[in-house]
Amino acid sequence: MAGKTQQLHESVVIRSLRRFTDRYFPNGGKVVEDDLTPAVREPQPGFMDSLPVDVQFLIMTFLSPPDICGLGATSRYWRAMVRDPLLWRYFLLRDMPHWPSIDHVSMPQLELLDAPLIDEDESLDDREEWDVKDTESKVDYMSEYLKGCPSCRRQWPPSRPAYEAVTSFLQSLVPASEPRYAMFGPGMEQLDVSLVTRLMQTPDVLPVSGTPQRQINGIGSGISYIFNNQHKFNILTLYSANRAERDKARVQQQSISNKLFTLECTDDSGCPVYSPAPQVQQVCQVVDGFIYVANAEPGRGDGESEAAQIRAVLSSAEGSATRPLLVLSCVSREESEEVRTTQLRTVAGRNGARCRTPCVDIAKRLGLPRLSNPWMVQDTVAESLSGLLDGVSWLLRCSRVKPFGS
Repeated sequence: MAGKTQQLHESVVIRSLRRFTDRYFPNGGKVVEDDLTPAVREPQPGFMDSLPVDVQFLIMTFLSPPDICGLGATSRYWRAMVRDPLLWRYFLLRDMPHWPSIDHVSMPQLELLDAPLIDEDESLDDREEWDVKDTESKVDYMSEYLKGCPSCRRQWPPSRPAYEAVTSFLQSLVPASEPRYAMFGPGMEQLDVSLVTRLMQTPDVLPVSGTPQRQINGIGSGISYIFNNQHKFNILTLYSANRAERDKARVQQQSISNKLFTLECTDDSGCPVYSPAPQVQQVCQVVDGFIYVANAEPGRGDGESEAAQIRAVLSSAEGSATRPLLVLSCVSREESEEVRTTQLRTVAGRNGARCRTPCVDIAKRLGLPRLSNPWMVQDTVAESLSGLLDGVSWLLRCSRVKPFGS
C-alpha cells in the first residue's frame, strides 16, 4: 500500500513538472517565425533542460537538499523547477520517517501534510519565476523540509547574536553545579534490553563518575556520568513499580499500575489528567531538565496517557517552561542488516515497514509541539546506545553547558 501511495505522489510531481517544462519551453526552444511578426526566440534548453522530465525528477531524488538548492542556482528554469511545492511535499513524506531526530525548532507543520493534496495545476506558479508577488498564499514545503532535515540543520546551524557568544564565554569561566535530570518513561521498563543497565555498563560511551551525596527521600541520589571526559551530569531514574513487578509485566506483555502518577480525572476532551506522587514532585523542583524514554517499537505506547504524564511532570516544576525535555525514542536493538539493505536498494523500500516508530510520529504522539518547553526527540538504541550522546549534548547545551566540539 505504501508503494502504491508513493507511486501516486511521484506521478503527480512528474505531471506538475512536465506542465511547467511545457510552459517554459512551449516550442522546445525552437525559433518561431511567421509572415507578420518578427522571429520570437524561446529560451534555449541546455543538456539537463532537454532531458525527459521523468529523468530530471529521478536525478533530483538522488541529490541532497543542499545539492538541489545548488541546482536551483544554475538557471532561472531550474530555480523555478526546484521550488515546486509538490516536489518538496513528496520529499517530506518520503524522508521524514527516516530523520533520526527532531526538536521544537525544526518540527515540520504536520497539519500541512494531513491536508488534502493541493491542486496540481496550482503547484507551479503561472507567473514568471522571478516575479515574487503572492508568495504568501503558497504552502512553503521547501522551507518546512530544509528546517527539519538533519543534514540541513548541521550545514546551516542557526546563528547566535554576538552578545550571546560573549555571555556563554563568561558563563564558562564560572564554575557551574552539576546539572541533574529526571529520567522516566515506559522505554526504561518495557524493552528487552535495559537502557539504564547499558548506561552503567558502557564506560566507553558515558563513564560513571560516582554517586553524589545529595539524597531525595524515596528516590536516592542518582548516578553521575561524564560527557566527553569534561562535563559531569546526574540522572535520577524514576521507575513506575519495583523490579519484580516490572519484570513480570514485561514477560507477560501486560501493563502495570504506575506508582509515579495518580489519575485524577479526565478533561473536557476525554484525555486523562494525572498528578505526580509527592516524591516525584520533589524531584521536579530540583532537577534542571527531564529525560523521557519512549518505547519506539511498533505498536507500543499509549499516546494520551504518556502525553498527560509528561504534562503533569512539567507543570510540577517551578519555572518549567525553561527546563528542557529530551525524549529518547528507544528500541532494544538495531535494525537487521537485511532491512537496511532493502531500504537502500530501492527508493520505494524507504516507505516500507520499519523496526521503529519515526521520531516525528513520537513527537506527535506525545503532544510535544503543544509544549512551551524546549524539547528534542532522538532515535536511540538501548543495546548499542547509538544516538544517546547526540541527545545528551543537546540537553547540556539547553542547560547552558557547551560541550567541546558541539
